[in-house]
Amino acid sequence: MATKKVKDPTITIDGTAYSLANLSDNAKAQIANLRYADAEIINLQNQLAIFRTARVSYAEQLKKELPTAP
Repeated sequence: MATKKVKDPTITIDGTAYSLANLSDNAKAQIANLRYADAEIINLQNQLAIFRTARVSYAEQLKKELPTAP
């Protein structure tokens, strides 16, 4: 049975590829922090889109409830 060579995972920062195996534990922790922050930003952007959509709907419903202008 042939063995597959597993490619060493890398991360590219500012156009330079770095082997994860060669990074310090602190560098790996900062990568994890960046990934977490990026994921949270995406979640917040999605929530903001939902709230903006809801706000438009609420404003439309309010306009329907207001008395007509004389």
